[in-house]
Amino acid sequence: MGRVLAVDPGEKRLGIAISDPYGVLATPLTVIRHESMTVDCLKIIELCAQNDVSLIVIGQALSASGEESPQVRHTHKLAQTIRSLSPLPVLFWDESESTNIAKKAAIEIGVKKKKRAGHLDEHAAAVILQSYLEAQKGRQANEA
Repeated sequence: MGRVLAVDPGEKRLGIAISDPYGVLATPLTVIRHESMTVDCLKIIELCAQNDVSLIVIGQALSASGEESPQVRHTHKLAQTIRSLSPLPVLFWDESESTNIAKKAAIEIGVKKKKRAGHLDEHAAAVILQSYLEAQKGRQANEA
């Protein structure tokens, strides 16, 4: 299968997470501070090359109304730019509540409030990726 890299896209920062080689466990990797769309995408592609990544999953907020928000347009532009610079497949995955889930997990494992006050972008990316990996595992079990 190869490793999967997830991106939690934001306007100021992009959280990055990566799977293990077997596609079972998602781990926070890093945060990319936004410079420009092209520079950000080149950094993502470089991380993919360094980590033998075979797929990029980009978190996309789904709206209940079905309207395309500025955040969705930003996410689509990010995917288009990556696709224009790399042959790696890129797909979207629902990122709903990923930041809140990451915050709750930090509380549950006892991370002190002072450390939780920062951004959890790479942890939100890990939540997105873990959700994707588990869905794929469930799909494979149904196909077997």
